[in-house]
Amino acid sequence: SSVKLNDGTAHPQIGYGTYKVGFIPASASAVTAGAQAAGGEGGTAAECVRAALDVGYRFLDCAEFYGNEAEVGVAIGDSGVPRDQLFLASKCWTTTIFAGRDAVRKQVLKTLADLRTDYIDLYCIHWPVPGKHVDAYLELEACQREGLIKSLGVSNYAVEDYKELMEHATVKPTINQIEVNPFLFRRRTLAFFENEGVKIQAYRALRDGKAFGDPTVVELARKYSRTPAQILGRFCVQHGFIYIPKSTKVERMRENAAVLDFELSEPDMAALEGLTTPDAIAKFRELYRKCVNRDTPKDGTLEGVKTDITED
Repeated sequence: SSVKLNDGTAHPQIGYGTYKVGFIPASASAVTAGAQAAGGEGGTAAECVRAALDVGYRFLDCAEFYGNEAEVGVAIGDSGVPRDQLFLASKCWTTTIFAGRDAVRKQVLKTLADLRTDYIDLYCIHWPVPGKHVDAYLELEACQREGLIKSLGVSNYAVEDYKELMEHATVKPTINQIEVNPFLFRRRTLAFFENEGVKIQAYRALRDGKAFGDPTVVELARKYSRTPAQILGRFCVQHGFIYIPKSTKVERMRENAAVLDFELSEPDMAALEGLTTPDAIAKFRELYRKCVNRDTPKDGTLEGVKTDITED
């Protein structure tokens, strides 16, 4: 199953997320790190990614920040899966974006070397670093012209960040990777990007397992004879979003991907959408404000940060 991007590319709808697989970044957000912040999760990144490829995943979601691209490259090499069957995605981190265009180009080349490939299918700006993200994106456009990158994207962009970018960019981003799940379902933002022809890659679609006990999710899992993870994953793909579950366990990798052979009713989809609370939107706002300058010399400040974004 794939989704067609605005540049004509077929993007696999289900991928394997490599965040915190074999390695936990030093500044991993407490909101997303949870109890796992002590170290990498089960097995090395190379072992986990190799297992995901063996299970059948072909889209790998990588990033400079995840600190494990070289190991992902080892897994790709060991798997024997031909390059043209893979969809490889990566992102440059805030520190690189802040450092400027040369640093962005160097990072793209490093990712290519680490992943053992001469092109990447999708490359994204990880966070809209104030005063810096537009230039970084323009460098990605240059890399795309040279054939190093096939499709361009962004991540964690508010509507206002995208509008700022499009005042200068000549290539429209194909995707925006943001958190999407029933507990953070930002209708206006999702509708805006859909209207723009920018596809949504959903991270934390499974909310790191923290919502598996939610009464609505549990009830729907019982109703459809599925697991809570499959209900959340189906919610994501049924909306047409790109779904990037992550697990280090083979049986979970299989379970997470088994979401294409059933459908949730419209009332059940609506019930899930109704789980987003004002408190969740407030937490999102705080995380956005904290993260756009994260790890840069302006970390901990609101310098340049947009404080009036479309939150829902």
